[in-house]
Formats: sequence, C-alpha cells, structure tokens
Amino acid sequence: MGTAGDASLEELLKAANRGDQRAYTGFLTAVTPLLRGIARSRGSGLGNEVCEDIVQETLLAIHQKRHTWREDLPVRPWLYAIVRYKVVDAFRSRGRRVHMQIDDFAETIAAEPDEDLTVRSDMDRVISQLDDRSARIVRSIGIDGDSIADVSGKLGMTETAVRVALHRGLKKLSGLRERMIE
Repeated sequence: MGTAGDASLEELLKAANRGDQRAYTGFLTAVTPLLRGIARSRGSGLGNEVCEDIVQETLLAIHQKRHTWREDLPVRPWLYAIVRYKVVDAFRSRGRRVHMQIDDFAETIAAEPDEDLTVRSDMDRVISQLDDRSARIVRSIGIDGDSIADVSGKLGMTETAVRVALHRGLKKLSGLRERMIE
C-alpha cells in the first residue's frame, strides 16, 4: 500500500504522535482505504452504509487511542484489531454472534497499564478457575503482554502448544463469562 511521501505507516504514526499534523493527515489518508477494505470484508452482509460507519468509528478510535500503539511493533496488526472489534460491535448491535480466530490478534491482547484494580481482581478470580498452565499462559499473554515466543521459552513448550493452550483457556473463560451473564 502506498503511503504519503514514501513514509511507512509506522513512520507516519510515530511522527503524528510527536505532534506532526501533516504526518497524521498522511497516516489517516493512507489507512482509510485499508480500514474500508477490512470493514467490508469482515462485515459482509452489514451493507455499505454500516461498513462506512465502522470505518468512521475505527478512525475515531484510532484518534483516541493512537498513543497506545507501541512503536516497537508494526502498526498494521494494531489497526486490524481495532477495525475487527468495530465490526464485531456492529454485528452484536444487530443481535448476531461473532466468533473470531484468536490467532488473528493473539499478539495484541495485552491489557493496558493503569487499569482499574477491581477489574484486575475480577480477572484474577475468573482466571483462577483455569488449570495452572492455562492460567499462566492467559495471564502472561493477555495481561502481562508477553509474546507467544516468550511464554513458549518460559514454559518449555512449542509456540503451537502455547497457542492451542491459550485458545482453549480463552474458550473456557468465554464459557465461564457466558454462565456469569445468564
């Protein structure tokens, strides 16, 4: 994808986060077609009007949360995660269930720092219902922000085994959450 003045998306967002308005305009101009394509692809069946709403909501989310992008990571997975969540929200608001592959965003699910302590307590209580290995994996990746490779090394498991255990742990947590809501 061509970006403004041959600058990469990462370079544009770095400059934008440092106050360069021209770089920010270039970044938004470069990512809008990308976001639109993802919204239409993931949100097929929602209609063009809803997909355009998703693009606008995603651009707003990017504006509000651009400081949360870690400059040592590629920007595209961060963007993909935001637009996918907005598509899921659009389906949910219409009463449809959406299932997403954890592999699509496993590297980007770390919790933001300075979170509410009650949320941390609730997470710890729910995660404690998992077996020890699954709980360690979910905490390491989902809360502490460790990578699959880091957790693999710490636990002496293959990366594939860590992904499978993470997926199973999150699936069990999802089932626990659904039972709590009912």
